[in-house]
Amino acid sequence: MSAGLRRKLAEVLALVLVLAVLVVFFGLSTEHFLSLPTLRTVANQMPETLLVAVGMTYVLIIGCIDLSIGSVSGLSGAVVGACMLRFHVPLPLSVLAGVAVGAACGLVNGLTIVRWSLPSFIVTLGMLEAARGGAYLAADSKTAYLGAPVERLADFGVGGLSLPFIIAITVVAAAQGVLVRSVFGRYLVAIGTNEEAVRLSGINPKPVKVAVFLISGTLAGLASLSALTRLGAADPNSGIGLELSAIAAVVIGGTSLQGGRGSVVNSALGVLIIGVLDNGLAQMGAQEPSKRLVTGAVIVGAVILDYYRTRLGRRERMETRDA
Repeated sequence: MSAGLRRKLAEVLALVLVLAVLVVFFGLSTEHFLSLPTLRTVANQMPETLLVAVGMTYVLIIGCIDLSIGSVSGLSGAVVGACMLRFHVPLPLSVLAGVAVGAACGLVNGLTIVRWSLPSFIVTLGMLEAARGGAYLAADSKTAYLGAPVERLADFGVGGLSLPFIIAITVVAAAQGVLVRSVFGRYLVAIGTNEEAVRLSGINPKPVKVAVFLISGTLAGLASLSALTRLGAADPNSGIGLELSAIAAVVIGGTSLQGGRGSVVNSALGVLIIGVLDNGLAQMGAQEPSKRLVTGAVIVGAVILDYYRTRLGRRERMETRDA
């Protein structure tokens, strides 16, 4: 087994261990945490963050960031509501319209970044504001209750697991396969590691970067489906803070903020860790400020760990090169 494979396996095992410790701790500290309804609740609250975390993983691997995904998800949901209530478009076509709007936002982000070589932070921050404004306009600044069609959609699932959760897990599996077994995945890692070297090798990184932001926007649009089924309504405030949750989960999962390294499966484990932490603290009676304080401390700890992990990786590469 190669050193790189051993390191990746160790990262997965470490995340699983952290998750197991949290489950045992909250199981012993609360009365109902280790119950099937609680575990189903944790799972069914995850799809939105899971889907956008997949896109965020790709974005961070190429050394960029996408701050707009929460607002884009809110805009997509508002478009679904407007299509159904104002124009009486059937639910499937309305959902496709919402996802298409998310994809369009991601495409605008990517094209703007590569055309003018602008920092992704600034461009996606602008899209965050623009998409949220679009969500308020599309929804007329009020929550639109969608009624029976969406409520029936919420009834689909397997073993108490919602349809959005099943879709999200499928997306995670497919995205991990693309990352580790395709040329596109290798391009992502190469661009995040050294974009100039990729360019000098004859590969144009611009289409790849545009594709990554397109994927991120599309998944943000798809994430709106989870909010619609959970709430039974299109809320223009939906998705506020979703980008922060996604970044937190991806960083906890070990994706480097400096680019060049990441795993979709590890990001999914990061989402699960945050979900368990949030629900466990809630069952212990922690108030929202306390939960945010603990989650923030976990994020800072993950960033510090990433710093030392990056230094260790550089040292190993130098030792290998010298040998």
